[in-house]
Amino acid sequence: MPLTEPSFTFGIEEEYHLVDQTTRDLAPAPQSLMAACEAELGDQVSPEFLRSQIEVGTRPATRFSDARGDILHLRSVIARLAGAHGLAPVAAAIHPFAKAAALQPTNKARYRALAADLAGVGRRLSICGMHVHVGIEDKELRIDLMNQVRYFLPHLLMLSTSSPFWEGEDTGLKSYRLAMAKELPRTGMPGRLAGWDEYAGTVDILVKAKVIEDASKIWWDVRPSARFPTLEMRITDVCTRASDGLAIAALYVCICRMLWRQRRANLSWRTYPVFLLEENRWRAQRYGLDGSLFDFGRGELIAFSALLDELLMLVAEDAAALGCSAEIAHTRTIVARGTSADRQLATYAAARKAGADHHTALVAVVDALIAETIAAE
Repeated sequence: MPLTEPSFTFGIEEEYHLVDQTTRDLAPAPQSLMAACEAELGDQVSPEFLRSQIEVGTRPATRFSDARGDILHLRSVIARLAGAHGLAPVAAAIHPFAKAAALQPTNKARYRALAADLAGVGRRLSICGMHVHVGIEDKELRIDLMNQVRYFLPHLLMLSTSSPFWEGEDTGLKSYRLAMAKELPRTGMPGRLAGWDEYAGTVDILVKAKVIEDASKIWWDVRPSARFPTLEMRITDVCTRASDGLAIAALYVCICRMLWRQRRANLSWRTYPVFLLEENRWRAQRYGLDGSLFDFGRGELIAFSALLDELLMLVAEDAAALGCSAEIAHTRTIVARGTSADRQLATYAAARKAGADHHTALVAVVDALIAETIAAE
């Protein structure tokens, strides 16, 4: 195992819904909007599976101050150009009341093929996530860290939840997006892999059988990127507030560096069966910050606030080395004021208490989501 420190460069990808400013329902992006976005943002913007979605990505960065400026710029440009078309971006994993039957896939060969392959499951796929890439150039180390970082994915999910509603109903879950994503093939928590050869051989079986074209069709919660020498974290909902997403991204990069630092000292985070990891995954998507997670070493449930304190102490050295101590400290702010899912539920409840009917209360939720998405924080 190499002892050379990886670059730990990082990049953040965010997916947004596009809503009609009059109805607050999802609306397809006209080609003129995509053309305008591409003209101004180049390869930092792309269409998504559904026409009512758009994806942006930061440039590879080493400083979180650069990433912060980049993501705020991307959100600002998308909001301005969408506004010129009567639309607004919403950074939430699921739109609170849109009906899946009314959604249209993007008219590109890749997405047409995907829609045909996924059938009815694909027609429900109106979900938006946040993906964070971390530069880990050595392939074997990438797999080794992937095996270990799985333990912390539910922690990151808890901080990001933004999908409590589906088609106008309170699902009772803080991240209903994960329940929907689980309907797809090749998703969820990956199993432990012995090394790069096992991973590459596993992918090769599906490629040779023409089940998939390449590894980009593997949608695990964390995976080696098919395009870059990075370890890509995919479990999180997109965060409505940009500062929350940056904090979670910083924490993920710090966890990766902490695990590398332990590996350099011939230590390794204990790996647990997927069965147990999936239990914490479920608890995170069901209860969010209100819940607790298993500490498998102690064999008991621990309140998330206590687990976060332990985790922040564990990665403090790494945050200092990466210059993101302020960003990871913001995770405590997320716990104090709640995630987007918590605020959506509170906005809905307040509107209903004030006399709004069900749909009007959901519109109030969308309005709040728009305001938070385009806020410069």
